[in-house]
Amino acid sequence: MNFGTTEMLVVLAIVVLLFGAKRIPDLMRGFGEGIKSFKEGMREPSGTQGSAPAPPVNTAPPASAAQEKK
Repeated sequence: MNFGTTEMLVVLAIVVLLFGAKRIPDLMRGFGEGIKSFKEGMREPSGTQGSAPAPPVNTAPPASAAQEKK
């Protein structure tokens, strides 16, 4: 599904009618800041987001318990 020039102009006209020409720069600025924040979040290492990862859970029985059952 490709959008041509005509479709883009129709969408732009609808946006101008809905939001008004004065609010569009504010909307685009907020959209740009959101994208910038998302990209910065993707660059951060996964360990810097607060809590440390949970230690791995060992589900295997201890070796001494396995030998006692034999």
